[in-house]
Amino acid sequence: MDEITLINECVKGNAKAQYMLFEKFSKKMMAVCNRYSKNQDESEDVLQDGFVKVFTKLKDFNHSGSLEGWIRRIMVNTALDHIRKNSKFMQDIQLDSIDYQVGGNDYVLEGMMAEDLLKLINAMPDGYKVVFNMFAIEGYSHQEIADTLGISESTSKSQYMRAKAYLRSKLEITGDGR
Repeated sequence: MDEITLINECVKGNAKAQYMLFEKFSKKMMAVCNRYSKNQDESEDVLQDGFVKVFTKLKDFNHSGSLEGWIRRIMVNTALDHIRKNSKFMQDIQLDSIDYQVGGNDYVLEGMMAEDLLKLINAMPDGYKVVFNMFAIEGYSHQEIADTLGISESTSKSQYMRAKAYLRSKLEITGDGR
């Protein structure tokens, strides 16, 4: 079944097509959810909530970009909604614009196993983790992050710099800075 037919069948409520769409994207989207969640159960909740939104809003998909990108954006927004509802995320972000001067090699994370890096990212304070994920992994600009999270652009930049400093310090402690 081609993508357009799959979408049309999902919109009609065809359970088989919905299952096919879920199977096609669930593993990739679970990886997105894992980056924003504290544990597997929370990731699964975000994934489920995200796919509910996908199926609810699929009739509005306008084919201007990739379906995968559209679903990914829904998953990221669902994860952010989950963080807002279930943590003190906004209180974790310090609303100052201190520029942290992070020394060292920007390539220190090269060569790490993805699983090891994910563990380090998940151990970050929520404010650092969300901004790091959105900027470094999802490709949002600092202005988009600021608009999405309701913070200033300088706060987004500051949180990103702090996240990098946090990762560097953890790598130095564990000796994994290969």
